[in-house]
Amino acid sequence: MKKIETREAALPLGHYSQAIVSGDLVFVSGVLPIEPGAELDSSRSFKEQAECVLRNAAAILKEAGANLSNVVKATVYVTNIENWKDFDQAYAAAFGEHKPARAVAPVPNLHHGFDVEMELIASVSGN
Repeated sequence: MKKIETREAALPLGHYSQAIVSGDLVFVSGVLPIEPGAELDSSRSFKEQAECVLRNAAAILKEAGANLSNVVKATVYVTNIENWKDFDQAYAAAFGEHKPARAVAPVPNLHHGFDVEMELIASVSGN
């Protein structure tokens, strides 16, 4: 196993890794909409939070030798299912033609008052 850490994405706020590579798979921990090196700011719009999560996830994958086109499964948590459409638009813009398996689950709340969190599984082999 290999621990992944990049300062191009927000560093973990707890006892966990941004991602772990095991064999040909990359397991990305839950990514929150925290700008690297910035203070926590949950007051941004849902769209801005979603775009930040996607940027952070892409940076973590890059450090692991993968990219969004290598994602095989995404699990997304949102505090308001009414934001599903906005998330889907930001997600489609980031992923392009690639459509990995995905679940979007509404939850009552997320850490630090954020509105979206995403975890990923990707393949570094590209298959």
